[in-house]
Amino acid sequence: MEINVGVVSRPRNVDWKRAAALLYGDWGTSKAYVTGLAFAAAAFSSFWLVLGVSILTAIVGINYLWICKYFPDGGGVYTSAKNHSMRLALVGGFFLVADYIVTASLSAFDASHYLGLDEHARQWAIGAIFIIGILNFWGPRHSGTIAVLLGIPTVLTVILLAVFSIPYVMTHPVRLEPLTLGIWGSWRAFVGVILALSGVESIANMTAVMKKDPESSDLHPSVKQTSSRSIWVVMIEVCVFTTLFGFVMLAMPSPQGHDADMLRYIGLTVGGEWLGLMVSLVFGCLLLSAVNTAMASLVAVLYLMTFDDELPRPFASLNRYGVPWILMMIAILIPVFVTDIVNDLEGLASLYAIGVVGAILINLVSCAFNKNLPMPRHERIIMLGTGALLLCVEITIAITKPGALLFVLVILGLGFAARQIHKVGSAKAPVPVESPGAVYNLADEGGPVDLDQISGGKILVAVRGITPSLRFAIEESKARKCALYVLYVREIAVSIPTGPGRWQDDPVATDIFDKSRQLAEGMPLIPVYANSNLPADTIVEMACVLGVDFVILGTSERSGLINFMKGNIVQDVIGSLPENVHLLIYG
Repeated sequence: MEINVGVVSRPRNVDWKRAAALLYGDWGTSKAYVTGLAFAAAAFSSFWLVLGVSILTAIVGINYLWICKYFPDGGGVYTSAKNHSMRLALVGGFFLVADYIVTASLSAFDASHYLGLDEHARQWAIGAIFIIGILNFWGPRHSGTIAVLLGIPTVLTVILLAVFSIPYVMTHPVRLEPLTLGIWGSWRAFVGVILALSGVESIANMTAVMKKDPESSDLHPSVKQTSSRSIWVVMIEVCVFTTLFGFVMLAMPSPQGHDADMLRYIGLTVGGEWLGLMVSLVFGCLLLSAVNTAMASLVAVLYLMTFDDELPRPFASLNRYGVPWILMMIAILIPVFVTDIVNDLEGLASLYAIGVVGAILINLVSCAFNKNLPMPRHERIIMLGTGALLLCVEITIAITKPGALLFVLVILGLGFAARQIHKVGSAKAPVPVESPGAVYNLADEGGPVDLDQISGGKILVAVRGITPSLRFAIEESKARKCALYVLYVREIAVSIPTGPGRWQDDPVATDIFDKSRQLAEGMPLIPVYANSNLPADTIVEMACVLGVDFVILGTSERSGLINFMKGNIVQDVIGSLPENVHLLIYG
């Protein structure tokens, strides 16, 4: 048997529950400020705006059910628009960048209000963005886990708030008034509170890591079941409870002035101090988690553009923890600047919708006009109809909110300027950029390895350099007459997958594999290279794919703080490795 060059796809380890929790951490935060902003726009006739936003949110969610079905390897706006034009994909990507910038600012600002820091909300918001950004320089891998852990108490709190609210509205007058702003005034007010759409785009980017449907294969994956369940659960929660609280707030004694913390005010009114405190803490933490998610997503989108050779290559520079540090600096400084300049919730909200609506619009239209997608006629018609409605929304925002138009034009201008500078300065053949996808390459420049002569099985050793564990693995392989796989995982703390990376383009990997061959002195040794944001999962995946008998790891050299933030690789491997694979920890 011979080992030739091969590629194994990124592990799909996100089930529908985890996908729903990650989606809810972004999409589910909208109810924290949509209701209050609607009341600020239309007072006691605001319920009709909230109801309209919830209906549109449901329609857009159904469109994304189809997008996830047709793009099982990632179907965000950048991916779908590339099927038509790279420039269109970049416009969609920069719309997302604008969305994530304002998401980070708005979420941090609103979190300050929910946590009772109203007097100096701007300063606290800026401080929160700085702290969360600095923590991300270590590439904390627990952000997804935090979103999952926060999702459960948030849903329970929302249900509890609803349980106390329903009896309250049954015993107190509800001032439900008709819209009196006229057609144009009502449409403008509706457009101003359309923020509930933010977050839905994230589910499309997540399909590449979702678990496949049982009947699908690696060559033809399908994540329809996983994505559908996660979208339906979150969409129903968002639409139903946003509408409910939009109605409940009309029974509050004095809802004016609570646009930034309406749910906390409802909790205080219907349940007392304890419920108000619970709502404050849960939604405050959820909003801070949304800041982290937005910053990570901003880095991921820009990194993906850099990988496609559309932005300057220095943007892909990684620190020792696999974080694109230049992009992380951008993800900190721009939201801080926006928060400092636009220091109120309504001002930030006015910048918000133009980015997310533009990205969703481009995604829907790109899919509807993609003739290669096996899409039924009714789906295309609904997508085009939804896109036409969002186009009207986008035009209205551009006309009525010149600040938002200027903001997104600045983002587009800076983005395309950086691209042009890069293209002019790199007219020659591009240098490959490290891929954030967990894609594995098996290769041996010395030719294929004949494993028929090997009688002692297979050993996999995961290394970060020429370590004692590598030397021990080589000696064990010689003694047992085993084939030895030397795995080097280049950790890249970016979640969006791209194409395969090459170990020949990584000087660290090249040095490790060259020296490993010298130490092996002619024994069968196969280098295995991976780019991954989850090294432990990659080690386990490779052990299963290669069918090894032993996995050898060295002891962790990370400090306690880094282990807390990024996780202990050895412990994570122990918890996931199949029972038929033996683990040996050396050192």
